[in-house]
Amino acid sequence: MQDRPIIRTALPRRRYQIGDYAATLLGEIESGDGRDYRFILALVPGNGGEPVCYITCEAAPPARAAAGAWDLRVVSEALTEVMDSADHWADLDHFAEQGLDLARQLLGLGHAPAFKLQ
Repeated sequence: MQDRPIIRTALPRRRYQIGDYAATLLGEIESGDGRDYRFILALVPGNGGEPVCYITCEAAPPARAAAGAWDLRVVSEALTEVMDSADHWADLDHFAEQGLDLARQLLGLGHAPAFKLQ
């Protein structure tokens, strides 16, 4: 997967089960790819292995920062795209809600509930 976040260290903030996927929301991230991540939501299939997609909240570049300080970005095999730029993505609850909604869409999970495990 191209543009996969390179995570050196991070602290799990929340864990969810959504359909057959485990979702971990990370914070306090030190990356090795030059991006300033506030949060990363990583989705791993139930059989384990590597994440199949990431939803990130990362600092917006100066050219886009007027629209919002934080980018909401999707990274998967099929797509790497900034979905929105806004200040409110820096809020953990707001990011988690939107990240889980995007994950449902990307993974074809319909209206599968997300069960908070932690």
